[in-house]
Amino acid sequence: MTPIELALLEAQAAATRGEVPVGAVVTDESGAVLAVAGNEVEARHDPTAHAEILALRAASARLRTPRLVGCTLTVTLEPCPMCAQAASFFRVKRLVFGAYDPKGGGVDHGARIFAAASCHHVPEVIGGIREADCAALLRGFFMARR
Repeated sequence: MTPIELALLEAQAAATRGEVPVGAVVTDESGAVLAVAGNEVEARHDPTAHAEILALRAASARLRTPRLVGCTLTVTLEPCPMCAQAASFFRVKRLVFGAYDPKGGGVDHGARIFAAASCHHVPEVIGGIREADCAALLRGFFMARR
């Protein structure tokens, strides 16, 4: 199973828990999965408990290092500014995401964290992977709540 497929499964699981359906996976240079997470904002009563943050923290703990050099963060939605900055701080080599987020994204939209002069580490960014599937999951989730 590919990292984006794992991230989609995590996003679906998050949706069944009533969380915004976003999933994230961190893999090492060989492609081995280090951590998988879905949003847990509601469950933890923590607005920073985004899938990306949880996966990055878990991978960092597993490797016992604050830097994830050589690792890839794969997420179903373009990271928000907080998560984009966290990816920079964790020094991930690559950021791969599915759906673009014109309203809340922080990579290709909004704050464009990696383009800021204050950003000290810029990962390779690949957007639009399984974009239709990732976007459909989010649309379905929010439609059901309206």
